[in-house]
Amino acid sequence: MRAFIFPGQGSQKVGMGVDLAAASPAAREVFQEVDDALNQKLFAIMSAGPDDALTLTENAQPAIMANAIATLRVLEKEGGITLADKADFVAGHSLGEYTALCAAGAFTLADTARLLKLRGQAMQAAVPVGVGAMAALLGADIVKAAALADAAAEGQVCTVANDNDPTQVVISGHREAIERAIALAKEHAIKRGILLPVSAPFHCPLMQPAADAMEQALAKTAPGALHVPLYANVTAAQVTDPEEVQRLLVEQVTGRVRWRECVLAMRAAGAEHFVELGGKVLGPMVGRIDGEAKVTSVVTMDDIEALLKEI
Repeated sequence: MRAFIFPGQGSQKVGMGVDLAAASPAAREVFQEVDDALNQKLFAIMSAGPDDALTLTENAQPAIMANAIATLRVLEKEGGITLADKADFVAGHSLGEYTALCAAGAFTLADTARLLKLRGQAMQAAVPVGVGAMAALLGADIVKAAALADAAAEGQVCTVANDNDPTQVVISGHREAIERAIALAKEHAIKRGILLPVSAPFHCPLMQPAADAMEQALAKTAPGALHVPLYANVTAAQVTDPEEVQRLLVEQVTGRVRWRECVLAMRAAGAEHFVELGGKVLGPMVGRIDGEAKVTSVVTMDDIEALLKEI
């Protein structure tokens, strides 16, 4: 069995999608459709930057999605396959969950782009710049990370945001609390904490205004039927009901990304092969979660051609 997985924020880089667009009309169509939906020349920013424009949350989120869906469309059109035929499950990391739902047919490409643009804007606006922060804890498992977050909170928000793999957990909350956590890391048998270069404290209760904004947006643009089951970030469990998907997407804004548990759940359900589309971030995480899982990360035309030979 096979799972198709889709990366989240931080996987963007200037030049993304350029070679794919040069090689394939299917990719160019995706990038043009996203530009049209947003009334923005997003692909120009993806192609040539500047880097700070691409890193902006409201640009990075639809850009990462567009790159992954372009990779999927090339795979489908050049290879004559469909996702529903080749994937048993889909999952995505944070914003990648929207990409997974687009891939599974629950959202159109244009609607996905607009939802992610709004999500990025709402997440950025939820907390004044400088008030929040995030840190990666290296050499931390979920138990150590949760204990550290509790110790550092001191009445402020400090919580586990991403349980990525057995060696990396991300915490999020008020900047002072996150800085206290970094200072306390070694006392909690954690190798070190690294402040992340993000513009807002994602996946923590400080994001409630953004969750409210997404609740309104998703009420107007609700997900449809899924061709392939999704493993949801906040439950690490399979979901196929569109109403439940809608509710979980709202919860996801403030909730923990349970990526490690998602991978373990997909493995337990029979997934042997994990195919990451549009990045090379989740694949290594899967390898650290379960060294016996087969992992393929697909970014280039060569990657696509290699994958088509084995699926």
